[in-house]
Amino acid sequence: MRDFYSILGVKRDAGADEIKAAWRTKAKSIHPDQNRDDPNAHNRFAEMGRAYEVLKDPAKRSRYDQQRSKVEALEREQTIMQQRNAAREAAEKAKQAKANAERILAELAQAEAEKAKAEAAAAAKAEAAKAAKQAKSAKTESKAEAPKAASATGETASKASADGNAGDGAKAQASTSASSTSANGKAEGPEEMVSRIFGDSPEAAVAAEQLKRDQDAADINDGIPLRNTSSPLLAPIELFSSLVRRLRGTPPPPPPEKAPDVFAEAIVAISDLLEQKAVPVTLTDGREVRVPLSGATEGHVVKLKGQGLKFQGLLRGDLAVTVRIQRHERFVVDGLDIKTVLPITLENAVLGCETDVEGPEGPVKVTVPPWSNSDQVIRIEALGLPDGEGGRGALVVELRVMLWEKPDEKVTDLMRLMREGLYI
Repeated sequence: MRDFYSILGVKRDAGADEIKAAWRTKAKSIHPDQNRDDPNAHNRFAEMGRAYEVLKDPAKRSRYDQQRSKVEALEREQTIMQQRNAAREAAEKAKQAKANAERILAELAQAEAEKAKAEAAAAAKAEAAKAAKQAKSAKTESKAEAPKAASATGETASKASADGNAGDGAKAQASTSASSTSANGKAEGPEEMVSRIFGDSPEAAVAAEQLKRDQDAADINDGIPLRNTSSPLLAPIELFSSLVRRLRGTPPPPPPEKAPDVFAEAIVAISDLLEQKAVPVTLTDGREVRVPLSGATEGHVVKLKGQGLKFQGLLRGDLAVTVRIQRHERFVVDGLDIKTVLPITLENAVLGCETDVEGPEGPVKVTVPPWSNSDQVIRIEALGLPDGEGGRGALVVELRVMLWEKPDEKVTDLMRLMREGLYI
């Protein structure tokens, strides 16, 4: 729906004279005869004519304002629905992220259990190897026949046993090293281990980066190893245990997201703005809130914290209320200034006078200087709208020279004399 007020370049509370003056000014500038090189000049001129035809007629203007208000209300309702859908999508994403975190914790717990199982198996193997070594040593000593022979035999057996154990250790180390390497023979780092278990997901990338930092910080301090390197078989499990300990350290949860804001309009009178009182506004969900008007004027947006939409798992949004001023028959608001028109007669415009003008808070004394023209303005400070900081705008009085209701012969003769000179 086209905004006829914007087409004519006037405000919504513009009077009939202001609309007519704006139409005349624009008609001269965008007339097709003045813009022959513009192929769209005729369409723009016709559109401006339609806007003026509607706004100059009070009945048509009223119907247009009502239809436009309905369209704007529908657009606001659609905006609110879009905001609600966006909030639902955000809540669903948060739910999915929580499920992924729980899945990662479960898999890490399983990895920790496998580590404990591997440690138990390694301990049992070490005990068995120790028992076998003791039995072999006892058997060698029992076969010795002489001290020298026994000593020589014992040294030979010890050397063979040491060589055998060294061979077994080398084989075990080679086996475990092979288990912690990738298919291409390179050592598997934190990134590869986490990717192999959790896949190529954002959670896996974060976990791999954290594991790498933890491993570097625990292994090296100014170039000096802090602890002995553990078994290559248990290295991946230790890395996962480090991540489990960090995740179970209960880091502070991220702040919840905020629900979308709600937008509304408050239709207020000039007297409400002068009194600086709060006005009630009914929202689309049936709630009624009071909107403060401190320092407010036309188009001012008042934001109320925590008065917007409310969704589970999200912070409550805010309420943004745009202030709209009711149309007044005598006054027009321009920022913090209040404008009005003062009709004066021809003799008062020429000679000057003192008179009263009706202000929003009662009659005000005005001094009209001699030889005043129409459209001349007189500013009376501190009689406009409050700015919320102790100051106020001005009452702007626009002079308008008016003739008498009935012709006056003396004035007619004087005007004729001034135009044509003396005559008999």
